[in-house]
Amino acid sequence: MKFLSYWHDTAPAFAGAAQGPVDGHYDVAVIGGGFTGLSAARQLARAGAKVVVLEAEKVGWGASGRNGGHLNNGLAHSYLAAKAELGRERAIALYKAFDDSVDTIEALITEEGIDCNFRRAGKVKLASKPQHFEAIARNFEAVNAEVDPDTALLSAEDLKQEVGSPFFGAMLSKKSAMMHMGRYVVGLAEAATRHGAMVFESAAVTEHRQAGGRHTLKTSRGSVTADAVLVATGAYTPSIFGYFRRRIIAVGSFIIATRSLTGAEIAATMPGSRTCVTSMNIGNYFRLSPDNRLIFGGRARFSATSDQRSDAKSGAILKASLTAIFPQLANVEIDYCWGGLVDMTKDRFPRAGYQDGVWYAMGYSGHGAQLSTHLGMIIADAILDRPDRNPLKGLEWPAVPGHFGKPWFLPLVGMYYKMLDTIQ
Repeated sequence: MKFLSYWHDTAPAFAGAAQGPVDGHYDVAVIGGGFTGLSAARQLARAGAKVVVLEAEKVGWGASGRNGGHLNNGLAHSYLAAKAELGRERAIALYKAFDDSVDTIEALITEEGIDCNFRRAGKVKLASKPQHFEAIARNFEAVNAEVDPDTALLSAEDLKQEVGSPFFGAMLSKKSAMMHMGRYVVGLAEAATRHGAMVFESAAVTEHRQAGGRHTLKTSRGSVTADAVLVATGAYTPSIFGYFRRRIIAVGSFIIATRSLTGAEIAATMPGSRTCVTSMNIGNYFRLSPDNRLIFGGRARFSATSDQRSDAKSGAILKASLTAIFPQLANVEIDYCWGGLVDMTKDRFPRAGYQDGVWYAMGYSGHGAQLSTHLGMIIADAILDRPDRNPLKGLEWPAVPGHFGKPWFLPLVGMYYKMLDTIQ
């Protein structure tokens, strides 16, 4: 078993990283070489801006290369709850932003010729308990009537054609997609450089100063100046950006991938070949990879640490969960086990805009694979003084009380959600 991301291990290397020292003056400096930062850099460079991307590790090293590979449309959680909290207008705008995000990725892939196995698969939200199906059905009725007719309610009988495990029904979101995340992020980086952006790897930003309308960013490889800065670092945001660190909760998300399944195993396990997510608070998500592995993930442990020891513990929990859902795969080998940090917000809604002199887009709360490309391009357009399309503009973002970067309270949160899963 390999303790590294399947997406990283099966993607080509990015060959376009800038060499030599980090120096010079730029119109925009982008901190973070994931989906958000690279899509913004591409958009800016296409408009003629001089852009530099400063990535602490390799492109796609963080959440962009450590996720489950889902591109799910619509809100990740209840539309009814979002409407109650945000109001109908913003809830609809945010729902449609997720829809538009999948369209944006599909168009970008086509335009740039990125080979990343993009496919419109549809997503099923699986009811793990009878009462969960009742809640899913209520949410479906509102979604289908008010914002997304490309949805359907599936019965337990319908699901026999979708998943080889008993659930109590599901909501199908037909616009959802999937792709190979590693190939996509490398293709996105190549597109950004092809349009003129400079992408530096192994260039962690260690200092940020702003004076006289000009930013100075210091890295281990040198310094740059810029007229504008975009922070696109999510859960990996450095401590020099304290405003975001007090509002982002870094939570570990862990994933395993089986060996390639046989045709018979696929027919017995994932005949629908969609993206799937269960309805538990501490639930699981899964899909088939391009080479027919079952990629199976979840919040196996409420930890802010992702290293081989932590990932191995979480992998064992995930294998037990996989076996509980799919006992027919109990003896199937696990080839990959990896983890990464997710940038959660307290209310689990993302944030994007301008604060403390810098632009930002983050807080995707485990559902950024689709939205990050779209928001990166939207913020790039804002930097270029184009019409403002930000669906999150003006959304209040209070700091998490008692939180200054290290989420000491995660074990308590985990205990709370486990209790909810027991009683609800």
